[in-house]
Amino acid sequence: QGEQNTGESYRLMIPLIDMCNHDRASVHVLTGRAVPGGRLKILAGETVEAGSQVNIPYGGGVAGNDRFIQDYGFLDAADGGFAFDVVARALLGGGGEFGPTLMGQRDRTAALEALKTTTIEQDEAELEGTTERDIREALAFRIGVKRALERLDAA
Repeated sequence: QGEQNTGESYRLMIPLIDMCNHDRASVHVLTGRAVPGGRLKILAGETVEAGSQVNIPYGGGVAGNDRFIQDYGFLDAADGGFAFDVVARALLGGGGEFGPTLMGQRDRTAALEALKTTTIEQDEAELEGTTERDIREALAFRIGVKRALERLDAA
């Protein structure tokens, strides 16, 4: 966000604030303006206990997965699975309303074959058995894509 009424926007790394992860349901919010002399701050929506994690809703809580994937490199699964439907359509070779997929046929085939090496049930069991955040995120993504592929196959 830039100067008011200019339409300018900036992509910034802001120490401390960049340590907050995304949570659409968070009661904490980022406020202020990212301009010279501007002030950004996190407003706590409830008491924050020492040592607890503070999350904020990225994009002011109104941004969608199109921004999250471009700006932050992740998909927010709290959208009812829509983001995974977009990925599944791309794997099947059709971008749908989002245009053509940029994945080549060989890459799509390899990705679909890799997804078949485990079942959703196996992925869910592995998800329950690990506490490592990056592994949990990867498994949740894989499960989301598999469920989207099932929905599209059933349609």
